[in-house]
Amino acid sequence: MKVLIVASEAVPFVKTGGLADVAGSLLKEYRKMPDIEAYLMLPLYRGVAERFDLRDKGIPLKIPMGTRYYGGRVWSHESSVYLLECAELFDRAELYGTPQGDYPDNASRFIFFSRAVLDACRALDLKPDIIHCNDWQTGLVPLYLKTRYHDDFFGGAASMLTIHNLGYQGLFGLSDFYLTGLGWEWFNPEGIEFYGKMNFLKAGIIASDFITTVSRTYAEEILTPEYGYGLDGVLRKRSKELYGVINGIDIEEWNPLTDSHIAERYDASDLSGKVLCRKRLMEECNLAAGKRESPLVALVGRLSDQKGLDIFLDAMDEIMSWGVRLVILGKGDERVQEGVTRVAGKYRGSAFVRIGYDEAFAHRVYAGSDILLMPSRYEPCGLGQMIAMRYGTVPVARKTGGLADTITDYDPLKGTGTGFLFEDYRATVLGECLKRSLCVFADKRRWKSMVAAAMKKDFSWENSARTYRELYAAAARAKRL
Repeated sequence: MKVLIVASEAVPFVKTGGLADVAGSLLKEYRKMPDIEAYLMLPLYRGVAERFDLRDKGIPLKIPMGTRYYGGRVWSHESSVYLLECAELFDRAELYGTPQGDYPDNASRFIFFSRAVLDACRALDLKPDIIHCNDWQTGLVPLYLKTRYHDDFFGGAASMLTIHNLGYQGLFGLSDFYLTGLGWEWFNPEGIEFYGKMNFLKAGIIASDFITTVSRTYAEEILTPEYGYGLDGVLRKRSKELYGVINGIDIEEWNPLTDSHIAERYDASDLSGKVLCRKRLMEECNLAAGKRESPLVALVGRLSDQKGLDIFLDAMDEIMSWGVRLVILGKGDERVQEGVTRVAGKYRGSAFVRIGYDEAFAHRVYAGSDILLMPSRYEPCGLGQMIAMRYGTVPVARKTGGLADTITDYDPLKGTGTGFLFEDYRATVLGECLKRSLCVFADKRRWKSMVAAAMKKDFSWENSARTYRELYAAAARAKRL
């Protein structure tokens, strides 16, 4: 089976979020599978050629958009990665925009990329059985397969679209529609029109053979008005072709037994190394030990209301009154960054904040903390909770999306669970859930048992890759019928 993964970012080349982990990790897993021949296509961004050994395939790209053509070339890395060049569109400092906002020509950029993917396949004589698209940046690919590229070359190719976050849909004005080269019969409510705009993600939803998202619970949630962002009705029409596949993590990179970033290595059978990691993290962050052992609570990731930072900040004074120590690492909305910085100033010696993202420091935070907070308003999958459990750090999270699928809520009667979950999106409920975790933390025997259970969970990409392989086969069969 020939599988082509199409994404706007992928590790190790470029990354802004979890999409890159999915695309790069799936390719890595497929290379281990004898029955899959996998390829990856992504744009050639600035700086990639300097960091990776690329080969010019000698294939020019000439993509019509509106009244002009955009030119580029096809490059390759090793034998399975193709990078599509168009310096005018992708030789920029950032992938999608600047701190001031998205690039105004993002429609042009990803129309070019979507068409260039299919043109490159023809030029390379690469006939995929499955084209696995990811998020709005590739949403036009399945629609092009059914329209402008509907020919014998692609006749057997099935398409799959993975939605990583429905909140980002690729909305563009009517003036950009003519750049697509699509007929006006597609600009209507049953097509890709969305409240007077063009919706790239909707194009993928209506045209893909199968649709997936990154957890089972999120696949159910996006069928509701609360989580559907206006596309719940469209998704309900495709619900029979919609599946949830939980993401994984790189268990080689995130492994406390081999991690070179942490103070002392450890595993579930001997947690003495985690005790030292905790001590060193407290020292690094200038956190006072306190009169009694206080739990070290961490929050790692994007600082935004979607991640629950609004209710977290509302609950902050009460949480700090319990004597916890707090470490925050992340960046995001300026308003939220200012809020968490004020917290650190107010509780100096008990709270530490680092704005930005430091990969090595993140490893030390996961290894040295006792509790990871993830009070997300919604969370399609989430990786932080899986990494935390791998390091024996217990998650306290809202029961939504992938958090609900990967964390088992603590049962005090049975003494089982891998974390603590709450449902109502309120600061008081978050506080109650965290207080519940602190009660168990005080019982060292129960806490140690919980940590061990969390560390034994298998979040490897191998499980996700096997599920995708089964869906590819089903999509290919459906395509032939």
